[in-house]
Amino acid sequence: MARPRQTIVSLEDTPYYHCCSRVVRKAFLCGIDKSTGNNFEHRREWVDSRILELATIFAIDICAYAVMSNHLHVVLKVDADKAKKWSDKEVLMQWHKGFKGTLLTHKYLKEEELNQFELQTVNECITEYRKRLIDISWFMRSLSEPIARMANKEDKCTGRFWEGRFKSQALLDEAAVLACMAYVDLNPVRAKMAATPETSDYTSIQRRINSAMKGEQPPELLPFVGNERLNMPNGLMFSVKDYIVLVEDTGRIIREDKRGAISSSSQDILNRLNIPADNWLKITTEFGALFKGAVGALPALTEYCEHLDRKRRQGAANCQRWLCA
Repeated sequence: MARPRQTIVSLEDTPYYHCCSRVVRKAFLCGIDKSTGNNFEHRREWVDSRILELATIFAIDICAYAVMSNHLHVVLKVDADKAKKWSDKEVLMQWHKGFKGTLLTHKYLKEEELNQFELQTVNECITEYRKRLIDISWFMRSLSEPIARMANKEDKCTGRFWEGRFKSQALLDEAAVLACMAYVDLNPVRAKMAATPETSDYTSIQRRINSAMKGEQPPELLPFVGNERLNMPNGLMFSVKDYIVLVEDTGRIIREDKRGAISSSSQDILNRLNIPADNWLKITTEFGALFKGAVGALPALTEYCEHLDRKRRQGAANCQRWLCA
């Protein structure tokens, strides 16, 4: 039975979550359907653009994503502190970037006079909007609904485009986050939709590689900020160069027609994560099959379950087997 979302998300334990949505019937409604020859490849661009657009609205950063032919993966980081620091006007401005708001919220931003009851109503809206802007359910809903409407209009039909619920899982530590990101970034390579990460269209790794070639990082994605230090900026550990090399090395190994090996820089990352190379390859190839619930080392998983009043640690055996050396 599917769990209510509030029993999955615990920002007290982690801001990182892996989400996956599939289209109905697992049909190729976003790519090329080999059985019919219909080409829906342009819809992957719709999804790609919408993911990046939502990152400018929500207080949720994009760590990694991959838009496939019949499903999508996205690794998110909820930035609750950013939402708390927004002023009331900033909350409304963010909300209005993607949603209509109300007549009163627009009047408030225009600094038009409001009576006490109207001002109270606006304050209630601000409180609700602030919560929604860090809510992954609202993020995924805002991603899926416009795509479904556009696809149904194009197909001249009605009904569901996406499955009823998206799947989500908490990523409880650095190893889980990096392994999940690599798993997501390598989706097209594993599916033989692309030969290399840099040719994987509609993925975060392609964006990171293209920006790295210019000596930059893509502004629409959560950046890599290096090793932990004082006054640490918001971002992912390690350098972007090391992560790209790690994904490249992993991609070459998992492809049967390539000869590859873990380089010294990639091995350094795995040593820091305390993950043996063989385990890393298993995780980045079968992450979705190995882990059905929260992912992380046993102490982190135990705390997560305690905070959510769970009596059992779902997936504890696989977390211990594959994430602990």
